[in-house]
Amino acid sequence: MVGHFISLYNVQLAKVNLVLCEEIKHAVPYSWDPASLASFIESYGTHIITSATIGGRDVVYIRQHQSSSLSVSDIESYVEDIADQRFQDSKSQPSAGPLKYKDKDVTVIFRRRGGDDLEQSHAKWAETVQLAPDVINMTFTPIVSLLEGAPGMKHLARAIDLYLEYKPPIEDLQYFLDFQIARVWAPEQNNLQRKEPVCQSLQFSLMGPKLYISPDQVTVGRKPVTGLRLGLEGIKQNRLSIHLQHLVSLPKILQPHWDAHIAIGAPKWKGPEEQDSRWFEPIKWKNFSHVSTTPIECTDTSIGDLSGVHIVTGAQLGVWDFGAKNVLHLKLLFSKVPGCTIRRSVWDHSPSNPYAQQPNGASSSISNEKTPVIRRKIVQAMLGNWQKSLT
Repeated sequence: MVGHFISLYNVQLAKVNLVLCEEIKHAVPYSWDPASLASFIESYGTHIITSATIGGRDVVYIRQHQSSSLSVSDIESYVEDIADQRFQDSKSQPSAGPLKYKDKDVTVIFRRRGGDDLEQSHAKWAETVQLAPDVINMTFTPIVSLLEGAPGMKHLARAIDLYLEYKPPIEDLQYFLDFQIARVWAPEQNNLQRKEPVCQSLQFSLMGPKLYISPDQVTVGRKPVTGLRLGLEGIKQNRLSIHLQHLVSLPKILQPHWDAHIAIGAPKWKGPEEQDSRWFEPIKWKNFSHVSTTPIECTDTSIGDLSGVHIVTGAQLGVWDFGAKNVLHLKLLFSKVPGCTIRRSVWDHSPSNPYAQQPNGASSSISNEKTPVIRRKIVQAMLGNWQKSLT
């Protein structure tokens, strides 16, 4: 970032001990109450403004993409060239919108605050700042720093940290906080089978070792699933299994609909409806094992249907036997949540590094993928880690 700043005047609170009024102190919830915490943040914010600088600023932001081969010195020189064009009123004055330079793999963004932004010339724009100044800088004090010793301050601090880190819409903050419950993985490590079971397997080359697939059904009951991962198990680390991450307890919003005494009917297993080869992707070679990338959805309910929704509460890996071309596929267990409806339905995707290795030897968690190939890449990564362990 490089820019010109025009400071006309500065406003700041007197240098005395800041004290919150009693109304704000009394509004701090004593316990982890998502509704009250969300209401506090919406009403009073997260920080106190202690000073503000009034004037104008004309700034150039340079975003270097990962694919860019420019060195640090190249970028610095490039920024200087762009700044000279912008601030010395060069005839080739850049436009106000973002510019993408494909040859350099960078994006340049121009931002002004204060003054008349319709003036393309930097010098002419600077002359208008006094006529239309704006806030160009502020300093803040966290509101929790003024609540030392107040009951419930730790809960408020945690809620604010989560809000600032994940930035959910303020109208959804209550529900976002409601789901901030401890998570665990199933099955637990001490519940894993010690005896080597008989499993179907995948083959990736003519003379290569086999990767066995655990057929165990992993279910978590009435606890929402929040993550899924693949792991290698067994004495030889040659058995692929599936693990589910879930909340340890029900969020308050779900308790009236999904508590133990509520009748929800039998859960339903859903998998690929048919062995459709159009969804098969080779894991390594076309003549050997494949993975089915068929999307798995529960279509019993739709957006706006008030009869209830279905959420994932279990998973199982399976293998279709096609000889050397065995196909790995996934089944999901769906349980009904009565009295709820789907507000929004979107495809999610895995992290940018979908097969990043976890400390426990499992791949990173995934959800519904926008591109089915991601699932194949995760299995390929697992295969790579497994083969390294054999050498």
